[in-house]
Amino acid sequence: MDAHHADTSLASIAGAIADPARAKMLCSLLDGHARTATELAAVAEIGASTASSHFSRLREQGLVELMVQGRHRYYRLAHSKVAAALEALLFLADVPAPVFEPSTPSALRYARTCYDHCAGELAVRLHDGLLASKWIESHERDYRVTEKGSLLLAGLGIDVQALTRQRRRTAYPCMDWSERSPHIGGALGAVMLALMLKRGWVARHLDSRALRLTPGGLAGLSRSFGLGSAK
Repeated sequence: MDAHHADTSLASIAGAIADPARAKMLCSLLDGHARTATELAAVAEIGASTASSHFSRLREQGLVELMVQGRHRYYRLAHSKVAAALEALLFLADVPAPVFEPSTPSALRYARTCYDHCAGELAVRLHDGLLASKWIESHERDYRVTEKGSLLLAGLGIDVQALTRQRRRTAYPCMDWSERSPHIGGALGAVMLALMLKRGWVARHLDSRALRLTPGGLAGLSRSFGLGSAK
């Protein structure tokens, strides 16, 4: 990259961050949780129409990415380099990063059903673990089960080839509305929840969508999916 191009690129990115409304939006995403367009507009204290142009500028500069789920549009930082740059700027400004405080009841926040798959903190940790351990990998807007993942899931009685033959999506990132990070949706998410229920690792609450981690659940999830300690 020549010096002139570097200068103009840096100035363009700095200009996108420099606007107070956009800076508020970006800082609110530093915790790794996604936000809806409405929430980010409220954070920036601007109207929805004004926020739309700000979102376009941030996306053009590669600072945020958009996830569309049903009627909702979620934004999150595009990658870890953006977070590192923002944290460095906050350090220079001598101000702390904002803290995300979910308002969802604790039972639902920890584990619950989302249609036919698991959601909540537990599900997000499973999602992150399978992605980090390369059981699944990103493929366009969905996830693809790797060869390693297929073998390990087969050991748990899950036939990945059978899942891919279903008419629904095999696996995709489903945005968790309390954690604001993805959990696993699709046929894989459904069969994983069925397995967790069948083996008694989680149990349904009688009067809500909440799921309860059983005494032997953590050991079973850790043994099968490498899930670490839980609350």
